[in-house]
Amino acid sequence: MNAPDLTAPGADRVAEVTRHTAETQITVRLNLDGAGTARLATGIGFFDHMLDQIARHGLIDLDIDAKGDLHIDGHHTVEDVGITLGQAVAKAVGDKKGIRRYGHAYVPLDEALSRVVIDFSGRPGLTMHVPFTAGSIGGFDTQLTFEFFQGFVNHAGVTLHIDNLRGVNAHHQCETVFKAFARALRGALERDPRMAGVIPSTKGSL
Repeated sequence: MNAPDLTAPGADRVAEVTRHTAETQITVRLNLDGAGTARLATGIGFFDHMLDQIARHGLIDLDIDAKGDLHIDGHHTVEDVGITLGQAVAKAVGDKKGIRRYGHAYVPLDEALSRVVIDFSGRPGLTMHVPFTAGSIGGFDTQLTFEFFQGFVNHAGVTLHIDNLRGVNAHHQCETVFKAFARALRGALERDPRMAGVIPSTKGSL
């Protein structure tokens, strides 16, 4: 799929962030008001599949190129993609004027069901309860799901609650989490015509 066009007319909520460390080299480009297209290359197939859920169900055009020390394991790559994606979302959303701020979603997949609630509060916080039934999915360490969302939360400045309410198949558990996150993210970032130009907080800032 094509990379998000950061110069397209009306593409005002866009961002590009690059993060280079001794462990990873990552570039994230996104358009929060996209069509859900994605170009993903992290070197971890199942992780790419989950990131595609964020793009597709969040209606975010997303281009992620990540090169990490996969000869060790996937930890640094997954965590740093979460960090860089969080930075890009924060940059694209700007002062948060006119957004709905809160979003939530329940998503099922066969026997699995997950709930995600998000608040663009400016206060990083992650509460996550996902009792994975397997330690890995297609070479993806399920523990890294937490590391991804922790990195995202810390750098997007959001409060995020993730609960897998039921599930037997770890693939289904993980996929419902990422899909519900995408839908909640989409809802929170949606422009509210009744709040145009207004920061959705009694404090006047987020």
